[in-house]
Amino acid sequence: MSSAEVGEVSGRGWSLARQLLALQAVIVGLLVVAGAVLAYLDSERAAVDRARQTVTVVALTLADAPSVRSALARPDPSRALQPYAERVRRDTRVDFITIMSTSGVRYTHPTPDKIGKTFVGNTAPALAGRTFSETYTGTLGPSVRTVTPVFDDAHRVVALVAVGITIRAISAELQDRALPLAAVAAGVLAAGIAGSWLVSARLRRQTRGVAPAVLRGMFDYYEAILHAVREGLVLLDRDGRVVLCNDAARDLLDLERDPTGEPADGLGLPAELVGAMNSAEPRSDEIHVGDTRVLVVNTAPVRSRDRAMGNVVTLRDHTELQALMGELDTVRGFAESLRSQAHEAANRLHTVVSLVEIGRPAQAVEFATAELRTAQRLTDRVVGAVREPVLAALLLGKSTEAAERGVELEVAEDTTIETTEGAIEPRDLVTILGNLIDNAVDAVIEGPPDGRAADVPPRVRVSARTEEDDLVMEVRDNGPGMDQEAAEEMFRRGWTTKAPEGPAGPRGLGLALVGQAVRRYGGRIEVERAAGAVVRVRLPMRHPVAAGGDAGAGAAREAGTS
Repeated sequence: MSSAEVGEVSGRGWSLARQLLALQAVIVGLLVVAGAVLAYLDSERAAVDRARQTVTVVALTLADAPSVRSALARPDPSRALQPYAERVRRDTRVDFITIMSTSGVRYTHPTPDKIGKTFVGNTAPALAGRTFSETYTGTLGPSVRTVTPVFDDAHRVVALVAVGITIRAISAELQDRALPLAAVAAGVLAAGIAGSWLVSARLRRQTRGVAPAVLRGMFDYYEAILHAVREGLVLLDRDGRVVLCNDAARDLLDLERDPTGEPADGLGLPAELVGAMNSAEPRSDEIHVGDTRVLVVNTAPVRSRDRAMGNVVTLRDHTELQALMGELDTVRGFAESLRSQAHEAANRLHTVVSLVEIGRPAQAVEFATAELRTAQRLTDRVVGAVREPVLAALLLGKSTEAAERGVELEVAEDTTIETTEGAIEPRDLVTILGNLIDNAVDAVIEGPPDGRAADVPPRVRVSARTEEDDLVMEVRDNGPGMDQEAAEEMFRRGWTTKAPEGPAGPRGLGLALVGQAVRRYGGRIEVERAAGAVVRVRLPMRHPVAAGGDAGAGAAREAGTS
């Protein structure tokens, strides 16, 4: 998606980054407000508790003071207690200290006019000899107060002491603390919003400002594409582990489970394919032959800011196309053989005409009939022994092509095949026998003789027969032979005795296709060395052709070389 398209779709609503910023700002604001409220309430509770503790300590101290007891015994207690109470009130910063009689008549009060009047508040617990605290609204307004009894030497209650701090004073103290608390809350809120903005800016860069609905739609769209396309897609990280593998790739690689998170070299794939997938350099249209498929592999390393991120691997099924190309090569060979035959026929016709012109008609007839007998004998023998038309045509065409290249292609006398209809696909016969013959012809032409006499022409002998339930095809040549150690490698992709490159492209694919076709039928390949090379292929006539599924995997496991 281009930047213009991203800008267009992102305008349909708030981007994910903007929504996240707003959400985080609201969350941070709520948390800060809740924290400030809780802190204020806690401060208020602490202030009230501290005020209650203060007034309780002051009240108990006054009730135990000997001077207070002695003043209470005098006829006018207020004369001595009022200045003393006011001095203590100022020193302890409480709002009032009231010393009263057991009947509630005040001896002291911050407002002198209240002296001699009855105390406003509860005194019953104190009269019972118990100190208590409460919040009560008196002459000075709501206050936190403590009332405690004053005992004489006989432990009788002779007076009461009430000490209090007004709620107004507590509120003023809280207001002094509220300003720093608000400043801290504002700082926390600003820091939270700034952090949210930084996170939002980073997310905006990573999501390109796309709205969540559009992002979700894009994800669903790309997910559908990954599972719908027939081309396999595999993403590997820098450590060679699978990050993504779509359905087509799993089918092409015959993977039974999702390989995400597993290393590529632990999936049981051929080493050449794993090497191509993990390549640090780009790979373009490489052909890899597996047990059941021919794959075209493309690898593209991914880098971000000059840092390797992994590889993108695409896989395409080349099996059917490769088989069609093999058939096309065979048909092209047939056409070339027909061209050669036409050329030879023209030469023979000119020879016959020339013999007639120089007055030797008997020799002309003998020359023409001899050539016809040789060609007809081969045709009659092949067609009579091989009832499978594709195989018969292949042998005749390869015979003519080999003769043109100076190689004698001999069809064994014991060659006899009724039919392979319904058991073996004709295209697979063309792939297997055609590639074996081509490889043998190339070997006897390009390879040096191995104990072959100089007057012995290069020869390839082909036989095909049915033995019980097997179709046995054998190609024998008198070339340099086959190294036994190479038998295990010759039917894999890339094995060749020729130059790495040829007019038709990379070498070493023909025998790999032979091995793949044999494995698909659950057959086996035998390689021997006897005055040349002998390659024998056995195909079960009743084995179902695998199409890349479970049967194909089983056939691949049963196939092998010996």
